[in-house]
Amino acid sequence: MTVVRTALPLTLGCLISMVTLARPVSYAGGWTVIEESDRQSSSALAHYTPSPTMSLGFKTEVNRDSDFALYSVHPTFLAKRWFGADYQGNLYFHGGIGVASGINGNPQSDQMAIYGGVMADWETRSLLVGYRNRYLEAGHHANQFMQVFRAGFAPYEGDSGDLHTWMILEIDHRTSEPDSVTATPLVRFFKGPLLVEAGYNLTVNQPLFNFTYRF
Repeated sequence: MTVVRTALPLTLGCLISMVTLARPVSYAGGWTVIEESDRQSSSALAHYTPSPTMSLGFKTEVNRDSDFALYSVHPTFLAKRWFGADYQGNLYFHGGIGVASGINGNPQSDQMAIYGGVMADWETRSLLVGYRNRYLEAGHHANQFMQVFRAGFAPYEGDSGDLHTWMILEIDHRTSEPDSVTATPLVRFFKGPLLVEAGYNLTVNQPLFNFTYRF
């Protein structure tokens, strides 16, 4: 019984250290830098976590399809977290408010932009599922809804401090795009404060690259 009581916190602690790395809310007092690039846009977000249930940052996003850039204040709230003997689940609300501006010769005027959505995930040391959505209203620049589903597995179970590897399939749905549903196989590596994801969208032949570093 003593061994079980000792092993369970160690296992859960290792799990938490792995799954919290890519979270939109870090540990209190932590800074995180996130870069994301997908079939439609590229973005950079730097956020600070003042409490275990909230982060606040500044986000820059470039929409390559519609030639506009979005500059916004970006809060994220942890609404609920579930713990089990060998799993963790999370539910977040995220959003932002800022300005959308034309780029690359786009002559349209600046517009106020607002967006919001939910994020949810469930992970063990070897399996994960996730969901994220967002609705963006940016005047004549954009009126967009997107949602992303993910499922993946780890080919091996590493310990805390090891290099961890995940194989993930991402299904992307965007109502404003000609190819509204796309599929992207990707690989995730993370070790310590660094996470990198790289994949290729098989439907529209575009790369995916995501980068997260936590301070």
